[in-house]
Amino acid sequence: FILFFLTHGIARMRTRTLHLQQRENVLLELSKKREDCEDLAPVLWHTFGTVAGLLQEIVSIYPLLSPPTLTAHASNRVCNALALLQCVASHKDTRSLFLSAHIPLYLYPFLNTDSKSRPFEYLRLTSLGVIGALVKMDDPEVINFLLQTEIIPLCLRIMGSGSELSKTVATFIVQKILLDNSGLAYVCTTSDRFFAVSKVISDMVNNLITAPSVRLLKHCVRCYLRLTDNPRAREALRDALPQSLRDETFLHLLRDDLTVRKWLTQLLQAVNSPTTGVTRATGGSDVSGLGGGSNVLGGLNVGGAGVGLGGGV
Repeated sequence: FILFFLTHGIARMRTRTLHLQQRENVLLELSKKREDCEDLAPVLWHTFGTVAGLLQEIVSIYPLLSPPTLTAHASNRVCNALALLQCVASHKDTRSLFLSAHIPLYLYPFLNTDSKSRPFEYLRLTSLGVIGALVKMDDPEVINFLLQTEIIPLCLRIMGSGSELSKTVATFIVQKILLDNSGLAYVCTTSDRFFAVSKVISDMVNNLITAPSVRLLKHCVRCYLRLTDNPRAREALRDALPQSLRDETFLHLLRDDLTVRKWLTQLLQAVNSPTTGVTRATGGSDVSGLGGGSNVLGGLNVGGAGVGLGGGV
């Protein structure tokens, strides 16, 4: 019955003569039912015209991004479409197809916005959720795809100025990229990339002193710990690691989280261990010249998302 309902709803959504209000209702119904059907993603992908309809919903609000005129109604509508794409992104049978079609690039203009209004924040958070669903699968194909796009600078931008929840999801995405060997190698290839990531995480950690968040601190510590797996990055962190992680600033915050306390202990042991000579890291990670952190965002092209979308926003 559920599958019939879904396919019937999809058929209605892709009908060219479908009234806009009817399509909106179908999007809402399908997004509510996505947890009830394991095969929704393949049905969405292989039903003619459905993905095109979802992309149409996405690109239709590009004009509302700049100048920022996005309404709560329009944001809710496109977020229902994004929820269905997240379903496609996380399914093992459609994930590769999702990447091959470069669909994540359609979301980058949303991540590149800076309005603090609730409709924009909801849009950014939902878009991050789609990327988060991809990296959560621990699939090297996903990481290799993302490293060819602007996802790291876009996440760093949100980590620097977003809401706590958006910062948390963006930091989680960066963490999952770093946990992949190719992702760690990418970030540690140049000093500009390394210090871009390190500086943003450091700023977040310092902000957590006055606005504490255990879940955000958890991802920050894990990112730092992963960076110490690269010898040159580990050497650079001897000076770049925030003092608040070295002392007892967050002791009360981590009192009940044994996992993060263990990570923090390992991190401090790594950066405080005696230098035994720095060698080139496995996988080509060569953070040469890490002695200076000038031009922190150099080479990362933070501005101008819309990669491969003919200019985007």
